[in-house]
Amino acid sequence: MTSLETISVAQARRITLAAQGFTDSKPGGTAGPRHVRRVLRRLHLIQMDSVNVLQRAHFMPLYSRLGPYPAGLLERAAYQKPRELFEFWGHEASLIRTELQPLFRWRMARAGEYAWGNMRRIVAEQPELVAWVLDEVRRRGPITANEIEHDAPRRKDHWGWNWSVVKQALEWLFWSGQVTAAERTTSFARRYDLPERALPAAVLNAPTPEPAEAFRSLVELSARALGVAAEPELRDYFRLPTQAARTAVAELVEAGVLRPVTVRGWKPVAYLHADAKLPRRVDVATLISPFDPLIWQRERTERLFDLNYRIEIYVPKPKRLYGYYVLPFLLGDGFAARVDLKANRQAGVLEVPAAWLEPRADQEVTAEALAAELRRLAGWLGLDAVAAPVAGDFAGPLAAAVKAL
Repeated sequence: MTSLETISVAQARRITLAAQGFTDSKPGGTAGPRHVRRVLRRLHLIQMDSVNVLQRAHFMPLYSRLGPYPAGLLERAAYQKPRELFEFWGHEASLIRTELQPLFRWRMARAGEYAWGNMRRIVAEQPELVAWVLDEVRRRGPITANEIEHDAPRRKDHWGWNWSVVKQALEWLFWSGQVTAAERTTSFARRYDLPERALPAAVLNAPTPEPAEAFRSLVELSARALGVAAEPELRDYFRLPTQAARTAVAELVEAGVLRPVTVRGWKPVAYLHADAKLPRRVDVATLISPFDPLIWQRERTERLFDLNYRIEIYVPKPKRLYGYYVLPFLLGDGFAARVDLKANRQAGVLEVPAAWLEPRADQEVTAEALAAELRRLAGWLGLDAVAAPVAGDFAGPLAAAVKAL
C-alpha cells in the first residue's frame, strides 16, 4: 500500500485560509458587488441566525474577508432581482448561491425525512390547512406568517417554538421548496412567495440532477471551500447524508478531484482539493463570527488552530467560560484572542464584556492589532466608540491599547 502524502498542520491552516478567501486581495476602497460575489463563490453559502447582539450572523463572513463593506450589498444579492442568493436549509438556515438551487432539490423532495416533526405532523394531520396556506401565498404573496394567521380557517394553536399552525405550514412549504423567502422584514420575519415569482427562471428551469450527482457536486464544493478536510467535515458543510457523502468522496478521489493526505497529528485521513493553494504566509487581522464557515466544525477548528471554541449563548451565565457572544480574533494564520462583544446601539458604543488572550499569542502585538480591529468593527456598525473591556485575562492590555488609539 502506497503511503499518503503528508502535510503539516501549519500547511493545512494556510490551505484552509486561502480556500476560505482570507488571502484574496482586499478592495482598494469600498467593497462593491464584485467583491461580494468573489466571497460568495468561495463560501457557496452563508449561515443565518436571528441573534442580533452584535450584527446578524450572515453579514459577518463578508466583513471578515472584505473589511467594512456596505451591508446593503448582501441584502440586494439575497432579495432583489437579479437574485444571486436564496434562502434554504444548507448548513442550517442559509443564504445559498442561487445557481446551486438544483443541487438542493433532493432535500426538498425528501422534506418528509428532514423537516422537523411538527412540520411533518401538520402536513399529515391538516393537509387542507397546508393547501389553504399555499393558496394564500399564491394569491397574496410576498406575505408573512402573521399576515396570513388572521384569516386562517382554524383556531390559532401553538406548537414547538411557539409557532402557530400557519407558521408550521409555511415552514413545511419552505422545506419542500413550494415557497421561498422573498425578503425579510425589519424584525427578521420571512416574507414568503412562490419560487417562480422570486427566483430566476433560468435557475428554476435548470434540470434536476440525480441525487448521487448532486451529492458529488456538493462534496466537491465543500472540499473547494475548505481546501483540506476530513470526510465528516466535507459532509457537514452542506449537512449531507453520511453514506451518500462517503460514496461521493470515494468517487471524487477516483476522479482525481480529491487527493487523500495525512495531516501530522490528525487521526482521520484528510482530502486535499486538486485546486487548493498553499500560500507562503497569511497576513490577516479580523474577528470571526461564531457562525462563520471557517469554524463551523468545532473539532476541525481545534485540530487546525488549537482553538477549543464553543458558542455559549445557551449556557447559563454562571457556567460560561468566556461570555455570551464571543468572537475569536484571527491574526496571521492563527487565533490570538477572543472577545465577548455587544453593540449598544442606543449609546453608540461597542461594548467588550470580556477579552481573553490565547496561549502562545504575543500580548503586545495582539492588543494593538485587536484594538485596531475593534475600532474598525465599531465604525462599520455605525458606533462611535469602543468601551474598555470589563473582564477576562486580556482586559487590561486591550483596554490600554484601545485607549492609545
